[in-house]
Amino acid sequence: METHDKVQFDFSGEVAVVTGAASGIGREVARQFVAAGAHVYVNDLDPAKVDAVVAELGGNAIAAAGDVTALSTATGIVEAAKAKYGKLDILVNCAGIADEMVPTLEQDLDRWQHVLDVSLRGSYVMSREAGRLMTAARSGKIVNFASIAGVVGLPGRNAYSAAKAGIVMMTKTMAAEWGGFGIRVNAIAPGYIETPMVDDLMSRGRITDDMVHGRTPLRRFGEPSEIAGPVLFLCSSAASYVTGACLSVDGGWAAFGGITLPAAE
Repeated sequence: METHDKVQFDFSGEVAVVTGAASGIGREVARQFVAAGAHVYVNDLDPAKVDAVVAELGGNAIAAAGDVTALSTATGIVEAAKAKYGKLDILVNCAGIADEMVPTLEQDLDRWQHVLDVSLRGSYVMSREAGRLMTAARSGKIVNFASIAGVVGLPGRNAYSAAKAGIVMMTKTMAAEWGGFGIRVNAIAPGYIETPMVDDLMSRGRITDDMVHGRTPLRRFGEPSEIAGPVLFLCSSAASYVTGACLSVDGGWAAFGGITLPAAE
């Protein structure tokens, strides 16, 4: 498998916010932005975990703990960036939680709403407040996190799927609305990636290695670094004419429409 440790883009002097950055994909995204020279506001719900990531990443990382579903969190982070740097160049909305993967008739309504609030409301609130600063500057890049669950049907995952499908369409509408301000808005749709969220699904028997390998053309789980790289690409000048897109980074999951994968030779 290819390695992904090399810094591929230069974001020196740019200011980024990464939500859901205490672990998994968000943490790797924050790490790669810092390695590429950006000043990165590291957001997650648990202040202790945020502080640990900031200590690990070093001087260009800034703690910004808070609940992304709360307007006060979004305004606080954006105002902090404006006060310190006078701008906000990049927002990556990675915060999200998984649903319970149970039959529709057994799903808890409060849990259903909470999943939508964190992924969809949180991404909307953060994007709206960042958009105020970006539209004034007539420049900015936003990357939202969708999922294979937002583009294909996964039984028992109504909340997560609805949230991620909503993110795809929110990305398109914001891209259409803000393109004239020089703001690009895109989404990433990961497949099954080796993260604490997926580890939890594995531990509860909701998914198995065989299930994922047997359904994914590349026949393996992805790694957080394999998602972070495309995020940085979408925020770079290499993607200067890309907006409103949802990039599948799933090992071929969404592309496969057969019954069984062909044998590897």
